[in-house]
Amino acid sequence: MLLMEPLPIPCPAHLVPDATGVDAFNAAYWWAKQQRAVFVAIERRGPRWMAKADALTADPHHTVSDSAYDTIRAAVIRLIRSREIRPDSSAGPVYFVLHDIDSEPRARELAAALHATLYGDLESIARAVPEAS
Repeated sequence: MLLMEPLPIPCPAHLVPDATGVDAFNAAYWWAKQQRAVFVAIERRGPRWMAKADALTADPHHTVSDSAYDTIRAAVIRLIRSREIRPDSSAGPVYFVLHDIDSEPRARELAAALHATLYGDLESIARAVPEAS
């Protein structure tokens, strides 16, 4: 099994693992479980990208607050309405997948924001997906 360095919490965008392919995904997910950390990754699907986060890999005592979940859900709705991600994207409550992102940098930004929010930093997702003014 590929050994990875533990990701910082929250994980900055440039360190979000690229889990494209079954082996890379399995390794990243396994490593998150071993570290008892929230899983975060991006995956390439053809010319588009996905951002993923999963709190099930975290320590059993890790909780996602209602405010964090509500903040992520609102951001996902804004992303769907703006057509930045597909409507079949998943907004939790513990597993999050954002489908059809245009670029790797944007996928990394969104994945890092999900990760930070799942650790209680609600400002990260608000910066990545601001409310319309």
